[in-house]
Order: sequence, then structure tokens, then C-alpha cells
Amino acid sequence: MYLHSIEENKTTCYPALDQMTDSPFPLREDHSKDSSMLTLASGILSDEQFYIILPFIIYTSQLINICAIIANSLVIAVFVKLGFSEPSNISLTALAICDFTLAVSLTWSNLCFLFTYHNVRLPFHGAKVTGLTGGDLWSFLSSTVAWITAFISFERCLCILVPLKVRRLITPRGTSVAMLIIILLTFCPSFFIYIRYTFVWEFNSYLNVTILNTIPVNSEFAILFEKIYLVICGVIQPLLAFLIALICTVLLVVQLRKISSWRLSVTSAKNQRVEPEENPAANSSVSGARISQKEERLVRKVVAIASIFIFSYIPTCIMLLCYVVLDEFNQFGVYRRLFIVSAYITSLGQPISGSANILIYYKMATKFRSVFRRLVRLDQQEQEKH
Repeated sequence: MYLHSIEENKTTCYPALDQMTDSPFPLREDHSKDSSMLTLASGILSDEQFYIILPFIIYTSQLINICAIIANSLVIAVFVKLGFSEPSNISLTALAICDFTLAVSLTWSNLCFLFTYHNVRLPFHGAKVTGLTGGDLWSFLSSTVAWITAFISFERCLCILVPLKVRRLITPRGTSVAMLIIILLTFCPSFFIYIRYTFVWEFNSYLNVTILNTIPVNSEFAILFEKIYLVICGVIQPLLAFLIALICTVLLVVQLRKISSWRLSVTSAKNQRVEPEENPAANSSVSGARISQKEERLVRKVVAIASIFIFSYIPTCIMLLCYVVLDEFNQFGVYRRLFIVSAYITSLGQPISGSANILIYYKMATKFRSVFRRLVRLDQQEQEKH
């Protein structure tokens, strides 16, 4: 999470980019804090360890982000060729677009960090401007990705549990409206953060140049609005989406097991030349499990997508809970170095998840695989070999 704080004139969430004290590397302990806590924090992660670990994480993140950008670009291109007559194509395309934008925002933030880390002068305050234009956008885009994944899982649950009532609503138009609502309620509110900050040109004595910077708007309304906004949109929203995705995925896995058991009983009944309807007790235990194989493949694909998202998002959830519970676990507290490293590590999860989705589509979707192979000319290359 790259969250701005109400406190001013302190180290930002990009310590190596910070220029508030006219130095690109001003991260020092705040001696106004209790000395025992500072000693404990230094023991957890020293300055030397911090400046060794963080660049390594950034380079790793950059590599993963590039893979996510390429993978999601291909996914979007394939779904555009497939068309949007299927509601699932619309939601999966929206997910790919958000994953793509998320990876781009992280790439921008990482580039600015690396440029300043290697003493490349930038025409703007690396920490603050990049935070508003990259880090904060990533933070709220991750919430959008979480809600789209939760919606996809919830939709499949309803289609299996109450198919007759729901399928009238699960239409291309209905899915498009749902995606628009999710984006409006999760990502678009992130622009309200600019109520609290404004862009200005300031002279930087360390660089001896005028650079673009941001300054806070110190009105009581802006401060209160930021506090409420960050708690709701930065913490509550993603955690709630994670819980919905988790519950729906568990229900889908249980239902898939019922489907497999029902198909096995049907196969056994046919082998014994007994109609499955002759065993009403067995049929009643799997009511609602009789879905088409096409629907079953789609459910399995959704389970795979949601499962990867859940496992990749667990570290973020843990960090968000620590951010709420522990007063000093933030970019300005005693444990700020640990917080910054944790933030960068957890940011790796969603680009990994976004990169892995293309493998799921390729493995589980016949139409996607066919269009993908034509798009990258794999079929043509195999024909030329033969």
C-alpha cells in the first residue's frame, strides 16, 4: 500500500527518492520516538539491509511487471477477437485491463525509484509525484482487481446454485454494467486524493533546480476526508472483496466435487444399465449439480483464477491488517523500513496473478487457445516445420 499520511515533513513511502531534506537518501530514525522501540526496529531491519533488499525487490518487481504487461496485452487482444457475446468474456477482459494498468503503474513507480537510486536527476519530486501518479493508483487498482475477481466468483456461484433465476441477469449488458459500477466505486474514487494534494513547482537546493512537487491542502475537511477515504477505500474495500472471493471460491470447489460425484454415478449407472433416475435419493443429494460440460469448464477456470488471486493477495491482507492494528507500522512510524519492504513484496502478488491468468485461459479454454495460437502464429510455424 502506498498511502499518504496526514503527517507532513517526514520521510515518504519512497525513502530513496525522498528530497524533503535535500538528500535522496534521508531515511533516518525519528529520535522523538521511544529509544527502546527504535532499537527494536533497527534490529528487525538495519539501514544496510534495507538498502540491499529494497533495490533487489524493485528489480524483481520490474521483471514481473513487464511479464504482466505482455501477458495481459495478449489476453485483451484475444478476447477482442473472440468478441463479447459471452458475459464471461466481458468480465475477464475487464480483469485483464485492470491487471495491465496496475502493472503499468507499478512499472512507472519502480522506474522513478531506480532512476533516483542511481542518481539520475528527475524534473519532479520522485517520492511525492510518483506516489500520486503511480503508487496510489496501484493501491486502488488492486482493490478494483479484487472486486472484479469477487464478482466473477460470485456470478459463477449464483449460476450454479440458482441458475434459473440468475441467468436472465447474467447477460452481456448486465455484466458490462456491473464492471462499470465496480470501476466507479473502487478505482475512480482514487482521484479524490487530489483534494488533499496539489502540484506546485519548487526550488530544490540539493539538486539546484526547480522541480515539480506536491503540497498538502491543510484544511480540516481535506484532512478528515483523507482519513475516512483511506480507511474505507484503502483497507475495508479490498479486505471485503477478498473475503467474498474466498467464500465463493470455496462454494465453487464444493459444488465441483458434487458435479464430479454426480457424473461418476451416472457413468456407473450406465455401465450397470440402470437409469440414474431410479435412485432418487442419490439424485436429490446433488440437485443443481447437473450442468453442461461447457459450464463446468468455465467454473473450473473461474476457480483457478480466483485461487491464484487469493493466494497472491493473502500477504496484502496480512499487511493491511497490520497497518490497521499496529500504530507504528506505516511509512512514518518506527517500523517504516519494514513497512516499505513489506509493501514492495506484497505488490509482487497481483502482477504474478495477472501474468498467470493467460496460462489458465490457454489450458482450459479451447476457443482462447485457438485464437491465441493464430495471433502469435504458432499454428503457422508448426505447419512450416511439417
